[in-house]
Amino acid sequence: MAIARTLTIAGSAAQGSAGLQADLKTFQERGVYGMSAITAIVANNSRTELGIFTQPLEAVEAQIYAAFEHVGIDALKTGMLFTKEIIEHVTAILKEVRADTIVVDPVMIGKMGSQLLKDDAIQTMKGVLFPVADLITPNTMEAAKILGWDSIETLKDMYRAAKDLHQLGPAYVLVKGGSLADYPAVDILFDGESYTEYRSERVNTIHTSGAGCTYAAAITAELAKGKSIEDAVGLAKEFVTEAIRHALSFERGIGSTNHAAYRNKNK
Repeated sequence: MAIARTLTIAGSAAQGSAGLQADLKTFQERGVYGMSAITAIVANNSRTELGIFTQPLEAVEAQIYAAFEHVGIDALKTGMLFTKEIIEHVTAILKEVRADTIVVDPVMIGKMGSQLLKDDAIQTMKGVLFPVADLITPNTMEAAKILGWDSIETLKDMYRAAKDLHQLGPAYVLVKGGSLADYPAVDILFDGESYTEYRSERVNTIHTSGAGCTYAAAITAELAKGKSIEDAVGLAKEFVTEAIRHALSFERGIGSTNHAAYRNKNK
């Protein structure tokens, strides 16, 4: 049986709600074959002094080559890359293997407040990785950080941010406005010429850990299956909204998006 093949190059989130764990769950739910290359292990807790463990460049490299060599890739996404060295190394590999479809989720800050991209890596991501991306998917806080703005507060700001981010080289930009106050959950897609709005109701919950990872992974899955970027974003928006609507609470702070919710809805 032919099946679309996807790879996530991202951090491993020990609690299972975000990072490559969220990506792999999403890939499975969207009916594609998922693989992973771990860039760092994120395991923040109250007992140990360290909570983020970056993987050696050789380990990241080996995982990516193994996925391409043994299975092949129809679409891939990057998540937490953390350091400029990993960004540079991953980008060089992607140019070498000529990956056809690349989604870049510029992960910077985790839901628990941990910094997931070092400050000196932001310029590297902008200058090296964005130009090879088919799509980048920043939320409003990430978009403001990338552009050096204080904040993004309005829908007009989102439109301007999408245009400015496109000038950094990606083919498409998706600015996610889920955290924007006084608006429905609206996202803006820009292809350099035209804008598309994607709207859904705003779900009243704090349990959104992994929502950004899940959204980008769902887009990647649909692109791997041959959907256009416009259609892939629309389907992924429905998927992640349902996952947030039926989020999981473990009564220990911020809970997880529910990756099975869309499937359960359509039974």
